[in-house]
Amino acid sequence: MGFVNEKLKEFETYIKGKKVAIIGLGVSNIPLLDYLYQKGATVSIFDKKEKDAFDKELLLKIEKYSFTLYSGKDFLNNLKGFDMIFRSPSCRPDTPQLLAETERGAIVTSEIEMLMKTCPGTVIGITGSDGKTTTTNLIYQILKEKGYNTYLGGNLGIPLFTKVKEMTPDDMIVLELSSFQLMDMQISPHISVITNISPNHLDIHKSYEEYIDSKKNIFKYQNENDILVLNYDNEITKNMKKEANGKVIYFSKAEKLENGVIYDNGIIKICEDNVRRHVINVKDVHLRGMHNYENICTAIAATSSLVEPEVQIEAIKKFKGVEHRIEFVREIDGVKWYNDSIGTSPTRTIAGLNAFDEKIVLIAGGYDKHLDYTPIAKPIIENVSSLILMGATAPKIEEAVKKELEAQNKKMPIYHCLTLKETVEKAKEVARPNEIVLFSPASASFDLFKNFEDRGNQFKKLVNEI
Repeated sequence: MGFVNEKLKEFETYIKGKKVAIIGLGVSNIPLLDYLYQKGATVSIFDKKEKDAFDKELLLKIEKYSFTLYSGKDFLNNLKGFDMIFRSPSCRPDTPQLLAETERGAIVTSEIEMLMKTCPGTVIGITGSDGKTTTTNLIYQILKEKGYNTYLGGNLGIPLFTKVKEMTPDDMIVLELSSFQLMDMQISPHISVITNISPNHLDIHKSYEEYIDSKKNIFKYQNENDILVLNYDNEITKNMKKEANGKVIYFSKAEKLENGVIYDNGIIKICEDNVRRHVINVKDVHLRGMHNYENICTAIAATSSLVEPEVQIEAIKKFKGVEHRIEFVREIDGVKWYNDSIGTSPTRTIAGLNAFDEKIVLIAGGYDKHLDYTPIAKPIIENVSSLILMGATAPKIEEAVKKELEAQNKKMPIYHCLTLKETVEKAKEVARPNEIVLFSPASASFDLFKNFEDRGNQFKKLVNEI
């Protein structure tokens, strides 16, 4: 007889005929509509959008299923008398109407929490202020390389709760988790990862302490058999070891740890009882930049109990990065081309520039968000051999760079183009072997493109057509 998921069976028996509220029809909650209808729940939907802002097909589905929809300004006023409430990450758990329902006896949960409570496989959860998307994808690829049947979810991939029925105890579930998803989470992954902690989302969280506490939920409910991966170089995450229930594995780029994973002078090493074993030279990977070398250390630590180093190495060498984040596109005549369309601000582009030792032909410029481009001038002069500009911010970037060139008594060729196609053609013309062409606009994409993904895809298409 095949595997039977008793936890899922129990939930599906419970939910039949129950009054269920869904707060927020975002990506994670939309698949719940079909699922809850099939399981016989009585569903009400609450969303702050006005009804005419909804997708027409979605409205037809709500009507077909005879679900109730409350939308607009006072959408939560009718949140009363429910057995179970699925909260979206955008709805704070201390919202007064939600608290009232909790006190009355309603079960408040989320798509991601129910996934973790009912899935039979091993759950690996990744959170942090920076680096979690790349780390999550890298862990996913390492597990796939080993041959595990692996699911990718949370902030990435697709909502997985409705896929639980397909999962077995041998499967791996890799989840990128935000502070909003973790705020009231009452279950922790088997392997939990915190990449780092720095002030973030303080427009939503009431304090920095609340933000940190929400991150701690990723390991709060672990047991002694579970694993917690922490950043030794970040003072906040380093000290979380004191509160850990399971085994702690550190990673570091600054310390030669007794046990853990470290970056040491271009080499990533595994440390066991003060014995350091070479894993991989970062020259052999597509990912660039110290932040990415930290991400590799994190992924190795997170998968060390599941995958041999040889398999980890193979996956890391193949991994080209997350789309649009210093993403390797191809090499042409000794020149490597990278797509960093996520570079929508000067600070992001500066990080991209600092990721390479080679000289760079930089393609930049785009929609003007009225940002200060003065800080980008020195990094451009230090790293760039030729600057190619387009879009509304081109004059601002040029002005900042020219001022710094004059101050340093240096020269640099600066070119202006009208279209992305022209910039690619110009980069092909001026780039020399062993140089990098980096598309990192330091600007938003809304002037000529739908979003940064569309911009990055168009750039890759043009490069692949050369």
